[in-house]
Amino acid sequence: MSLLEIDTSAPVLFTWDYVQKNPALTKLYEKGKASHWNVQTDVDWTPEVNFGEEIPPPPGFEGMQDLVDQMIKGSPLESLPGNEKTRFRWEMQSWMVSQFMHGEQGALIATARLVETTPTIDAKYYAAVQVMDEARHVEAYAKYLCEKLRHSYAISKPLEALLEDIVTETRWDITYLGMQIMVEGLALAAFGLANVMFQDPIVKQITDLIMRDEARHVAFGVLSLQGIYEEMTSVEIREREDFVIEASTLMRDRFLLDDVWERMGIDVEEGKKFANEAFPMIAFRQMLFSKIVPNINKLGLLTDRVRPHFEALGVIQHEHNLDSATELDPSLVA
Repeated sequence: MSLLEIDTSAPVLFTWDYVQKNPALTKLYEKGKASHWNVQTDVDWTPEVNFGEEIPPPPGFEGMQDLVDQMIKGSPLESLPGNEKTRFRWEMQSWMVSQFMHGEQGALIATARLVETTPTIDAKYYAAVQVMDEARHVEAYAKYLCEKLRHSYAISKPLEALLEDIVTETRWDITYLGMQIMVEGLALAAFGLANVMFQDPIVKQITDLIMRDEARHVAFGVLSLQGIYEEMTSVEIREREDFVIEASTLMRDRFLLDDVWERMGIDVEEGKKFANEAFPMIAFRQMLFSKIVPNINKLGLLTDRVRPHFEALGVIQHEHNLDSATELDPSLVA
């Protein structure tokens, strides 16, 4: 059995104030309770998933340019025969779903930690609902990988390092910042992009269902952290900036695709260089961070230290306008 053991020492906070004082979080909690779905009965598990076979695009997507084709163009894969390019599509699907599954387990553990460490009853209630969401997400992806795709990847080293940082963090706001804002924000964007590339209807169903939950999870982080950083000292803000810088680097490194290049028999360093420098991959990362950067800005952490780092990573353009992208979906809290 493969296990990762991490020593932690975060304080546990009880509150004796049971009055819910955050109406937006209360509404989000009610939506969370009403939105549960069942992995076994709400997903159609009957289609066969034939790893490696060509699958025509689903209805409505015939005219959409394949994102994976854009990734292949100019890459070390371009000279490979067509059947290897098909294999790459499936390897990418297997890798992405595997990392989604590992990340969802990280969210399961981190959100359980928030039940213990967050100081308000509103947040404890919602975090408990999210724990159930995350268990369902892990269950769904694990069932898909084990029973249908039968092809998976271990957790990537950058994701493992990031999850270790988050679950060993003793300051509750940084647990929120790492998981709810950064990891969940990237996941929300990644699920949308991945569903265009995915090759079979089962994983598309699963990901559609999970995306509905993820939007609430990001909103939970934003609602819980609003105003927090306005009250902190410059030293405390610098510590949060350092965390955002480190976390964003690890998240960028996740998408250098080391494990996929190795499994495809491509020189890993050549593949990583392409993934780091090629325009399609830069655009891919910018789309992935599109749910993170506006919320970092909304919380007041897109500072003169953080913004240049995002620009250097290629996840934000220098002239990027964030003003219109920072509002929560009103349906989540109304």
